[in-house]
Amino acid sequence: MPKRTSIFIDDDLDKKIREYQAKIMKKTNSSYSYSKAVNDLVRKAL
Repeated sequence: MPKRTSIFIDDDLDKKIREYQAKIMKKTNSSYSYSKAVNDLVRKAL
């Protein structure tokens, strides 16, 4: 079950996350939440 957590993200990282989100949305032609983008990027980094 997902856990709701509040964090602060720097503006430059927010921009990169939103660019990643837009890239996935364009590629799949479907919605892709900001939270999913963050989770996917954190998983890749860890």
